[in-house]
Amino acid sequence: MDVILLQRVEKLGQMGEVVRVKPGYARNYLLPQKKAIRATKENLARFEAERAQLEAQNLKRREEALRVAERVAGLTVVMLRQAGEGGQLYGSVSARDIADATTQNGLTIARQQVLLDHPIKALGLHQVRVMLHPEVIITVTVNVARTQEEAERQARGETVLGAAEEEALIAEALFEPGAAPAGTGEQPEL
Repeated sequence: MDVILLQRVEKLGQMGEVVRVKPGYARNYLLPQKKAIRATKENLARFEAERAQLEAQNLKRREEALRVAERVAGLTVVMLRQAGEGGQLYGSVSARDIADATTQNGLTIARQQVLLDHPIKALGLHQVRVMLHPEVIITVTVNVARTQEEAERQARGETVLGAAEEEALIAEALFEPGAAPAGTGEQPEL
């Protein structure tokens, strides 16, 4: 199916291009989202007549997005989550969670603007792309930690998982091979 793009679509094309896409992609995504229209003779003529106006509107929205991008450059949001000793989260951080956190930090975005390939399932600092405009994409740092103190340590560059791993290694070194664990009352075999 041929469609005319009304705005830039990542990995597909720029505004005004006529591109061939699968019918389901056009019918379920591009057309309902108003990102494209069907490439018929009437629509081509109408698009060419309105092209200057559409490009002017696009340029205005792009400039606004660039101003917002400059204002919030280097934005970091903290997400407090429960996690196991190895740093794996009990659950995950999704695009909706990131959108809510950035809204609380002064940048109002929808979850559809968060470009997250897969949910975040581990503690640490994660770089997430946010699309303010089809041509303006910023990077937001998501700091996933168990406590606010741990988030501050991660922000300074310290490794929070290293302490837990060190404690496990020390406990293992203190535990003598062949000896029974404390409190079991068993005697080691000779």
